[in-house]
Amino acid sequence: MFSLTSKKLRVGIWACLALLAVGLFFSVRAVHDEGPPIGGGPNGQPNGQTLFAMGKTACVGGMAGTFPCHNVDLASFLPVSGIGGGSVNDVWGWTDPLTGKEYAIVGRSNGTSFVDISNPEQPTYLGNLPPHSVDSVWRSIKVYADHAFIVSEADNHGMQVFDLTRLRNVAAPPVAFTENAHYTGFRRAHTLAVNEATGFAYAAGSKDTCAGGLHVVDIRNPGAPVFAGCVGQDGYTHETQCVIYRGPDLEYQGHEVCFNSNEDTLTIVDVTNKSEPKQLSRTTYAGVGYTHQGWLTEDHKHFLLDDELDE
Repeated sequence: MFSLTSKKLRVGIWACLALLAVGLFFSVRAVHDEGPPIGGGPNGQPNGQTLFAMGKTACVGGMAGTFPCHNVDLASFLPVSGIGGGSVNDVWGWTDPLTGKEYAIVGRSNGTSFVDISNPEQPTYLGNLPPHSVDSVWRSIKVYADHAFIVSEADNHGMQVFDLTRLRNVAAPPVAFTENAHYTGFRRAHTLAVNEATGFAYAAGSKDTCAGGLHVVDIRNPGAPVFAGCVGQDGYTHETQCVIYRGPDLEYQGHEVCFNSNEDTLTIVDVTNKSEPKQLSRTTYAGVGYTHQGWLTEDHKHFLLDDELDE
C-alpha cells in the first residue's frame, strides 16, 4: 500500500478481480495480459468441453453445472459463442437512470457486446458493436453520462463512443450497432479510466502519444470528445485511477490526482491543470516485477497495489 502523505511503500496487496456482472457469468479468457486460459481447457472447461447457455442452477456438491462453486448458485450463463464470439477480455456495466434496467457491456476480441441483465436468470443479448478497425484481444470500456467509451490496442481504433440509451428500444435482438462518435487523438490504447466527478477520460498505454502515459480527453460533451492534455513525464502507464483527492494530505485535497501503475513504479500525478500536470511522487519497491494496477481505499489514505509478476 502507498500513502500519498508519506509516499512510502507499505504493503503490496490487491484484493481480487472478478469478471462477474450481477449473476451473469461469462467464459472469460485471461487475456488482460498475456497468459494461459483459465481452467482445464481453452474455454476454461475440463477437456475443453462445449459450453451451452444455462438458466438458474443450484450449487450442489461444489458444482453449479460444470462450474465450481461455494455457497453461490449460478443465476445464468451465456457462452461467448452466444454473445458474438471471439474471446472476452473486459466487462463493465450500466444502469439506465430512467428505467433502472441493468446492462453488461462485454469487451471481446471482435467487438463489444451489450447484454440486458435486468432479469439475471434470463439475460438477453441485445447486439454487438464491431471494432472501429480490426480485431484485438485488448479492449477496455468505461461509462460516463450514459455513454460507453471503448478503446483497443488494435491499430487505428481510437476511442469509440456509444449512446447507451439506444439499448432501451432494441426491437429484435441481437442487432449490429454502430458507434455514435469516434475520437482519433490516439491510434490505440491499452486501458481507459474515467473520473466521473470531472468528466475526463484517461487513456493509458496509447504508445503513439504522450510517451505511452496518460492521454487525457474531455468527455463532458460525450458526443464530441476533445483532447485535454498529456501525462507522459514517467513514460508508459499500464493502468490508472484518477480521483478528486480527499485523503490526509491537506495540500492536495480537492485536487484531481491520478495514481498510475507504471510498470516499475507507482507514479502519482496532480492533473488538476490538464495542460501542466505535476508529478508528485515516483515510488518503486523491492522485488518489483510489473506494477500492473491498483485501487484507493475509500478514505484515500492508501493505494492497494497489484504487481503482476513479482511471484
